[in-house]
Amino acid sequence: MQPKILFEDNHLLVVVKPHGIAVQKNDSASTDDFQSILKDYLKKKYNKPGNVFLGIVHRLDQPVGGVMVFAKTSKAASRLSEQIRQNIWKKCYLAVVDGVPEQKRSVMEDYLVKNEATNEVFVSKKSNPKAKFARLSYETLKSKNGRTLLKITLETGRSHQIRVQLSSRGLPIVNDRKYNKNAKTCSDIALWAYSLEIEHPVTKEKLDFSEDMPEKMSLIQG
Repeated sequence: MQPKILFEDNHLLVVVKPHGIAVQKNDSASTDDFQSILKDYLKKKYNKPGNVFLGIVHRLDQPVGGVMVFAKTSKAASRLSEQIRQNIWKKCYLAVVDGVPEQKRSVMEDYLVKNEATNEVFVSKKSNPKAKFARLSYETLKSKNGRTLLKITLETGRSHQIRVQLSSRGLPIVNDRKYNKNAKTCSDIALWAYSLEIEHPVTKEKLDFSEDMPEKMSLIQG
């Protein structure tokens, strides 16, 4: 697989992750993971012997595609991770959901708990000691045939956050096989990491990257 590169220098690699590929290798994966594919790309491009460093500083769920940033040095990885902790990054997603929200713009706040055994996330009460606060805002871009295209600004980065918060309000993402009972098994989830704004770990320059959602993920796709 030839990765689509949006930006590359000595410190960063910004790429478009395809749907359906894990960011990092795990015991259950039978296919290549994205990190390994990118390491192979760097190794061949620069004719590097041995192992290539490529730090993962954030993740996208395996079914989800879109813009991702990787660190090419340990110093860059550390600084980017600190930016995330300080909430410097700005992340926007596009999602097609089944249903039409009552409000064109709104904020969703919940407390989420993850079941590690089943890899599922649930909305919980604030009093649950395992619950983590989750917040996002959205705006409606257009609706058609009972489906809606949303632009989502993610304010916290919880596991499966967008998928769970929307589904819990009767707005499951199209083709989300985990949280949408009407999802089709042969189609990609209609959730896309559309844009990402970061601070360069060395120059401190503001960098903004974006990639449009694939055309096949239209409102009538299903």
